[in-house]
Amino acid sequence: MPTPKPKCRRAIRRPFATVKKRLKWQTTFGWVSVAEEQWRLGRRGPLLRPFCQRAGVRPRGRSRRLQRALVDFGAEESFARAAVRVREHYGLDVASEQVRQLTLTHGAQISALTVRPPQRAAATLIRQLDGSMIPIVVPPAQGPDRRRGKQLLWREARLCLARPQDSATPCYGATLGSVAVTGALWRDTAQAAGLGLRTHVHGVGDGAEWILTQFQEQSGAQGHYLVDFYHVSEYLGAAATVINPKAPQAWRRRQQGRLLENKVTSVLRALAAHWESADSPQAPVRAAYRYLEQRHAHLDYAGARAQGWDLGSGEIKSAHRHVVQQRLKLAGSWWKEPNAEAMLGLRVARANQHWHRYWSTPQLALN
Repeated sequence: MPTPKPKCRRAIRRPFATVKKRLKWQTTFGWVSVAEEQWRLGRRGPLLRPFCQRAGVRPRGRSRRLQRALVDFGAEESFARAAVRVREHYGLDVASEQVRQLTLTHGAQISALTVRPPQRAAATLIRQLDGSMIPIVVPPAQGPDRRRGKQLLWREARLCLARPQDSATPCYGATLGSVAVTGALWRDTAQAAGLGLRTHVHGVGDGAEWILTQFQEQSGAQGHYLVDFYHVSEYLGAAATVINPKAPQAWRRRQQGRLLENKVTSVLRALAAHWESADSPQAPVRAAYRYLEQRHAHLDYAGARAQGWDLGSGEIKSAHRHVVQQRLKLAGSWWKEPNAEAMLGLRVARANQHWHRYWSTPQLALN
């Protein structure tokens, strides 16, 4: 009988050291350099870098603390100005393009964080929604010089908020998306602020049809929408210059007093008496009449005052200035739409107090 051949054992690849190399990465204290010993698994296997994996660094990368400073400056000022501030405070030379890339990258990541809803639902929730225009640039799809043929346009950035009535800290949401996307975001924001099955929802804002439709679809009988009192007053002020040009403010204040007492019919009657002719080029009286008549069900100012609810949407308009416009409407700045979305997410996350939470989460290769 032939002698059986011994089984071949599979070769075991053992790591062996390679030549030591100099590893550098940038921190808030400057460049840090160490001699790194690299290993290779087998003769042609992958390269192993135990120090990089253990310390969480990348060759010629930036520390987590430095990235936080760069994103902090880039979220508030132009990227060029942010690089200047880094040089002023830390003595480091960082290109504005590097600040831009880091700011937008972390902006997209931090915007994915979700707000943790409170354990107890709110008794009354205040909800507001409004939009403002931001500059957008659309580069050409082809061509050696993509600066030529670009389109400059304005897009509406829609900002929403929700907060309990007894709280001064709202929960924000912002998007450049469609009406349906905005409505879904508004609903998520309300849930994060404490929306429950028995929560009464008080919505206030201008009388845009798409806002009214989204609010009614989401709240139904659970809430009531109120048209901004000061927005209505603008229509009355324009009509007052035609009805009583000698004392327009006195006429406007009289109609405002009637609105606060829910005497909408009296206001409509006062407007109808001065209806412009059909061939009139400007018709502020007719515009005010139609605006009030179409929104008669959303003018319960007496009921809102009795409950201590807001009559105006100044909170969301102010939020547009410090959340959206302060950074995205800098003089001379134009945004590509994905970059604008990332910056919107970053600004909203900072307003929602997510900044420290995001940077406190351990991540690899960020030290």
